[in-house]
Amino acid sequence: MNYRHLLCAAASAAALGLVGCSSNPTNAQVGTGVGAVAGGLVGSAVGGTAATVIGAGAGALVGHEVGEDRDRRQGRR
Repeated sequence: MNYRHLLCAAASAAALGLVGCSSNPTNAQVGTGVGAVAGGLVGSAVGGTAATVIGAGAGALVGHEVGEDRDRRQGRR
């Protein structure tokens, strides 16, 4: 199986897992998941396995912070 197919399958499974975790996720939770997937895809396009892992981690961190900021503005936290 191609590495990119495996990465896509893992990202899809993670996204489905996040959807099933709670009925009403916070913006921070959604931002973390979306950021991790987007960062992983960008990292995969730029480099190899290390770039994918670093991209996913950085994307998750940035996505979480952006989502948490939106939660604070909406008065959810």
